[in-house]
Amino acid sequence: MTGESEPLLEGTLISHLLELRTRLMRAFLAVILIFIPFALYSNHLFEWLSHPLLQQLPPHSVLISTSIIAPFTAPLKLAFVAALVVAMPYVLYELWAFIAPGLYRHEKGFAVPLLVSAVVLFYVGVAFAYYVVFPLIFNFFVNTTPRGVQLMADISMYMEFVLVLLFSFGIAFEVPVAVVLLVLMGIVKLEKLTQIRGYVLIAVFIIAAILTPPDAISQTVMAVPMYLLYEGGILMARLMMRSRGKTKQQAEPGEYE
Repeated sequence: MTGESEPLLEGTLISHLLELRTRLMRAFLAVILIFIPFALYSNHLFEWLSHPLLQQLPPHSVLISTSIIAPFTAPLKLAFVAALVVAMPYVLYELWAFIAPGLYRHEKGFAVPLLVSAVVLFYVGVAFAYYVVFPLIFNFFVNTTPRGVQLMADISMYMEFVLVLLFSFGIAFEVPVAVVLLVLMGIVKLEKLTQIRGYVLIAVFIIAAILTPPDAISQTVMAVPMYLLYEGGILMARLMMRSRGKTKQQAEPGEYE
């Protein structure tokens, strides 16, 4: 029996690895297919990204490049990052399709809404950073520039700065999903999360201070939504815990879809 089970386990492991490779290749192909048109219009994409800063600068202001190849490579890097962000729902779908067969039916019922919520909240965070945060912080930087100093941003440094902020706000808006997962997995009790609200508020402002530029406006603009999302996560967790209790009473142990 032992000799027969070992080849069976090895064959199962190999089949899983082959399936994982296939799904990762599909996800990578999706990113490449989206990257191609983005690369063709990469300069227009960079113009869109630089618009919040140029809007705050004096008329006819431009970004500069301190590298010969940066005007070519910076937009291409931006095109690839944009393609990855746009293709993320499909990438997550491929990963979900790989792990879903090993989940119970009631686990799938909670995982799907959380996955969809995570994607939507990430996009909302990115949009919030671009349309709300960027105008505020760039206006602050421009207005605090000392007299006699002309603010001119390098395209590579500007792109890195902006992408860090976009991803920071996208991840920050995942707070409700993180709260729900902590509660559903039993890592933290719901009552404990409600008791430590004061500490969470302090931690949120510390995290915002680390992720954003060193000014009070951008820190507050990130910290306040994060804390409100934390409260929203507590509410979502409470509702899902009630629904989970009802589902467990109806579902049979070990029942797969």
